[in-house]
Amino acid sequence: MAEPSRPLDALNNARDKRVVVELKNNRIYVGKLKSFDIHVNVVLEDAEEHVDGEVKRKLGVIFIRGDTITIISPE
Repeated sequence: MAEPSRPLDALNNARDKRVVVELKNNRIYVGKLKSFDIHVNVVLEDAEEHVDGEVKRKLGVIFIRGDTITIISPE
C-alpha cells in the first residue's frame, strides 16, 4: 500500500476497513468506513458506540458530521 500523501488519501486507504471515530463530545464509535466527503462527513456500517472500552450499543449504519470529529484511526 502506498504511503498517503494527502489527508483524504489516508481515509481512502481506510475505506471498507474498521475505524475508530472519536468526537468532540468524547463519544467513540467503531465501524466499517463506507464513505466520506471533502468535509470528512463519514458513513460507518456495523457501527457500535463504545463507553469505557466496552460496547454500549450497536447502531448499524450511521452518518457522522465531519465538524464533530476529532480523530479517525484504524482499529
